Amino acid sequence: MSKKRIATVWLGGCSGCHMSLLDIDERILEVAKLADIVKSPVVDVKECPEVDICLVEGAVYAREHLEELEHLRKSSRVLVALGDCAVNGNVPAMRNRVGLQAALERAYRAFETGDGAGPVPSVGVTALLERVTPLHAHVKVDYFLPGCPPSADLIHFVLVELLHDRVPDLASGAKLKYG
Repeated sequence: MSKKRIATVWLGGCSGCHMSLLDIDERILEVAKLADIVKSPVVDVKECPEVDICLVEGAVYAREHLEELEHLRKSSRVLVALGDCAVNGNVPAMRNRVGLQAALERAYRAFETGDGAGPVPSVGVTALLERVTPLHAHVKVDYFLPGCPPSADLIHFVLVELLHDRVPDLASGAKLKYG
């Protein structure tokens, strides 16, 4: 039996979900017997190769996030929304309440210099989208793992189930943790 391939990706979030993934501790050895992690924030791969499972953390708030997410969906057999930002936009989506321009003005003009004269950067910065959105607003998501962050136990459970070609039973709610 050949090993499966896993990718983990961090879009617009805080990396807390990846910290929770690392919190599976020695159980990572069980995962490593079944799969190779071929892309992650700690694996220096620019393009995501074809993978069996892709865990995506964070909301979509930049053009580059959208492009990467579309590529990930095409390259992944199973795509998992990892954490509340990926599932529902969470904290990054709070920007939607005031709008992109108002948020930029507040962040750069009101606070950078203290006198309201600071420019909003336009060179060398990523192109932001008007709205912050969860993954499913753009691509088909196969599984949603809520939590801020999801528990290490939930992440481990879902990974092992998927690696054994089983459908994770998330309906019971026993392994879910919100907020």
